[in-house]
Amino acid sequence: MTGASKGGSMLRISLEQLLSGVREQALPVTGHSGKIVPGGVFVVLPAPVPQWKMPENEGGERYLAEVLALPEDRGPAHIVISEEQLPLLEGTPCRCTVTVCPSTREALGDLAAASFGTEERMPKVVGITGTNGKTTESYLLESLFSSLGKKVGIVGTVEYRWPGSAQAAPLTTPGCVELHSMLAEMYAAGTEWVFMEVSSHALDQLRVAGIPFSGALITNLTQDHLDYHETFEHYFDSKARLFLPEEQGGLPYGAKAGAYNADDRWCRRLGNIDTSFVAYGIKEKPLPGMRHLLGSILSLTPQGLRLSMEFEGREWELSSPLVGGFNAMNLLGAQAMALALGMPVEALQNLSSFAGVPGRLERIENTRGLDVFVDYAHTPDALVKAIDALRDAGFARIVTLFGCGGNRDRTKRPLMGEAVAEHADIAVLTSDNPRHEDPEAIMDDVVPGLKNCRETHREADRKKALALALDLLKPGDALLVAGKGHETYQQIGDLKRPFSDQQTLRELMR
Repeated sequence: MTGASKGGSMLRISLEQLLSGVREQALPVTGHSGKIVPGGVFVVLPAPVPQWKMPENEGGERYLAEVLALPEDRGPAHIVISEEQLPLLEGTPCRCTVTVCPSTREALGDLAAASFGTEERMPKVVGITGTNGKTTESYLLESLFSSLGKKVGIVGTVEYRWPGSAQAAPLTTPGCVELHSMLAEMYAAGTEWVFMEVSSHALDQLRVAGIPFSGALITNLTQDHLDYHETFEHYFDSKARLFLPEEQGGLPYGAKAGAYNADDRWCRRLGNIDTSFVAYGIKEKPLPGMRHLLGSILSLTPQGLRLSMEFEGREWELSSPLVGGFNAMNLLGAQAMALALGMPVEALQNLSSFAGVPGRLERIENTRGLDVFVDYAHTPDALVKAIDALRDAGFARIVTLFGCGGNRDRTKRPLMGEAVAEHADIAVLTSDNPRHEDPEAIMDDVVPGLKNCRETHREADRKKALALALDLLKPGDALLVAGKGHETYQQIGDLKRPFSDQQTLRELMR
């Protein structure tokens, strides 16, 4: 690499010079001190916390001394560091070249793209954000584009999947380097489109840096992750980065197509960014000059739903086996995104064959004739939507089994209790993933919200609680098992013990 300069004992090169070297030599890049490849690039990332907290928290700089102390044949050849972190190198022997940049999170995205070749070769990526519905939207779009002969990949809460590969997902949105590595593999496998769930954490921490999104969809915004974001405004601002241009505080790339839920007051604020974005909804009437997919529900039954749609002078209907009003919004969201991407109206009929997502109001078939559903609902709004979906489908009573995760936003616990008390007939309070909290203490936090519930049961052992809930069912009732959805484990402490709501229910009903 030419043009290097010395600052004290450090050999410094610009980010442009480093990028050129990474491309030419296919240098490995990482932001994890435990994944350094000898001769590669180590990017010193801040802690995974909101940006305003970064100066008060230690991230990769905690491990910088250990990295610099590695033997030459085991350490990196290049270190990328921010101006704020630069003093950490003063007086420290450093054999590496050093690159100083304003944001190491952004730099990691550029370097990962250069290392894996994704800056030139990658599938078209559509980002899907929002509190609820991201997984269903990604599966709906996967089904729709696959029906048209496209090779499609999925990155989200349930799994990472593309032609020839599938793996369980440890995170909704993986880390930046992992993302670019996957996108390179997807491109090599012939994947044309990727539908990616993008969490607010991933947007705030720039885990999606270096990815030029072809489209963005936002489903809704309700209370979640305030233990991280602290305020609703910051939560929204993080989601909005997927849509906003860089000069308005967005990411250093812009979505070429956008769709947003016009029935959600937060999402509706995105309508002023770009008039080519497609709004969708049932309640709000189209605004002049806006592209708006207006839907109405023709029927809701235990067997499914039927919708009618209007968009830019066209009208059509769609039948679906999906249950509930919130799935009507999911179907509208997928259609709005497809329309924003230029798909013809006629192709949208292919959504009628989509049967659902694992753990998303998933019906558990059984020989006892019981109506049992498993859903990932783990926020107050998601609980309301899932319960109301079963209510609208015509069931007599709704029994709802739920819990709250440990080491997460405590303020939503009584709110989840209130949601069940107000919308369900019987509540069965149990343990979810307690992590490092006492399950009984977590349930104590929920109890105040259940004070007006018609009938409440409490059982910390989730398997016993499932058996209890099944015993409460009468003909015509529905059981909603909420919180864990597709998960196949229960996390107690640091240990993830095998536990599947679906499998346990099938065993109990056998």
